[in-house]
Order: sequence, then C-alpha cells, then structure tokens
Amino acid sequence: MTAATASPSFGLDGKRILVLGGGQGMGESTSRLLAAAGARVAVADLEAERAERIATAVGGVPIVVDVTDDDDLVAAIARTETELGPLDGLVTIIGMAAWARLVDMTAEVWDLDHRRNLRYFFLAAREVARSLIERDAPGSIVCVASIDGIRSAAGHASYGAAKAGLVNLVKTMTAEWSGHGIRVNAIAPGAMITPRIPERSAEEEREMMTTVPMHRRGTTDDIGKAALFFLSDLSTYVSGQTLAVDGGFTAVGPIDYTANLPLVDVSGPGGTIGVE
Repeated sequence: MTAATASPSFGLDGKRILVLGGGQGMGESTSRLLAAAGARVAVADLEAERAERIATAVGGVPIVVDVTDDDDLVAAIARTETELGPLDGLVTIIGMAAWARLVDMTAEVWDLDHRRNLRYFFLAAREVARSLIERDAPGSIVCVASIDGIRSAAGHASYGAAKAGLVNLVKTMTAEWSGHGIRVNAIAPGAMITPRIPERSAEEEREMMTTVPMHRRGTTDDIGKAALFFLSDLSTYVSGQTLAVDGGFTAVGPIDYTANLPLVDVSGPGGTIGVE
C-alpha cells in the first residue's frame, strides 16, 4: 500500500493529553474524540462533577482547576503529570466574553477577559513546554481562539483583543519552540452550537445563518475534530497557524456583493470584465 492510499494514522495511541475545559461542549467533544483515537486524556474543568463525568466516560483522569488563579493552574498541570504521566499535548478551550461598549467598559472587565481567554493559555502552554523541553520530547499545543480575534469584535472588544492575542501568541511560540519539536496552533470557531448559546426562534436563526455560506452553525465535534487534527500525526508539518472553523464566514464576510451584479458578456472583444 502506497503512502497516498494508506489509511491515515492519528499516532495518538498512549499519548497523554490535557484538555483544559474538557467537561462540556467543545471540550467534551475533544476529550471523547482524543480518547477514541487512543489518547490518554486528563479532563480539567472548574466543576468537579463535569470533570469526573467525562473523565469516567473516556477512561481518563479528572482535574479540577480554576484557570483564572495562576497558582491553581500551575499546580493542576503538575498534578496532571503526576496522575496521568508526562504530557505529550495540551488543548485549551476555556473562554468567555463580557459584553459592553468600549466607552462603558471598565479596566476590571478588560483584565478579566484577558485572564480567562489569553493569560491562562500563556501560563498553561509555558508549563507544558517546559516539561517537554526538559524531557527532550516533541509535543503539540492547541488553543481555541475565535473569528472575533481575526475580525472586529464590536460589543465585546476585550474578548476580541484577547483572542487576537492568542492568534499572535501561537506564532511566537512556534518561533521559539519549534526547535524543540513543539508545534502550536489555534482554532477559530465561528457561530457554534454550545451549551452557552441562548435559544433563538427559527426565524432568528435563519436570519443569522444567511451570513454563513454553509447556512448552519458548527457543532462541538467540528472543533474537536480540528483539535484532533492538530494534535495528531496528520499535521506534523503544521505550526503557528489559526484554522477558522466557521462555515466559510470569514472567507466571504457578511455582505454578498454578487447578489445584484448585472449580467455581462465576457465572451468576446469589448466584453465587460469588471463592474466598478
């Protein structure tokens, strides 16, 4: 069987991976997919019940942690390596947005959004990278950013700025850690179905989905599969990248400029090839 026709190998059998935020939504899907691919998973969550439920389901280790507490986060990663073994990978999925206009936003809200979206990823990735470098072991680190980090984030600027920080940070980590065999990438979800998304009427949902070329929301499995790709041997030459998982939204933007374009003849000399 040639390389071109061989079945893909995830290369995750026995790999030890920590999923921060693994107890629900995107984190639950990621934990389940990684375990199904053969990885040994530590499921970390703020709530013990969620961590224990998913860890039991995937045969993993539950870890309770508050990622906004620097000392608790560092201790939790050390505890994970004691209970599960030295880590080969990390996925960070925890994040939340405060909603306020910039003129109304306080410095405290700004700092909170950066702590729960950006700062904890820096600390967690640093700790895992230190462990990998000390062991001279390769590894893969993945964070969940957002399309709001690669476009404007009106109404939730602190969140967008923090997610933009993730997009940049994975590039810098790649520059500094690639020589140690550590890959770092980000996933930027668009409109997703998650436990925190409020219920909308069918009409409201249809209207919102008109801006998404695939005309649907993404699922938590869509994010889990992207994380699986970045952590697996399918992406061994990929690092410093941000993958938008958004149904094509960022590819086209919210306005369809083709809807009212006149039909033009481009078949022969003198045909119009553009409309200004």
